[in-house]
Amino acid sequence: QVHLVESGGGLVQPGGSLRLSCAASGSIFSIDVMGWYRQAPGKQRELVGSITRSGSTTYADSVQGRFTISRDNAENTVALQMNSLKPEDTAVYYCYAKVLERGRYSYLGYWGQGTQVTVSS
Repeated sequence: QVHLVESGGGLVQPGGSLRLSCAASGSIFSIDVMGWYRQAPGKQRELVGSITRSGSTTYADSVQGRFTISRDNAENTVALQMNSLKPEDTAVYYCYAKVLERGRYSYLGYWGQGTQVTVSS
């Protein structure tokens, strides 16, 4: 079994910054893609950004230039640095990882429990 635990959410004023972190633990042999999704009330979950094991990143157009995703392969962690936050960034943010567990032969996707980010004055 694999667990993803997020931390770092909270309330921030427009223009402020927050850093989210996510740690994967369990019977992990390898992690392929890691990423962050978000879901605002009444909206579908959407990709915020992702990062491959080699460090290649992709971002949603709405956060390009403001958010930066990074990972530590040795620690099985992924982080999301969010700058210049806007009210429309308010959502529950979910960590995602595509994991190959020990003894298995295919990668499976796992989700964290989510952390609330609220951008408001």
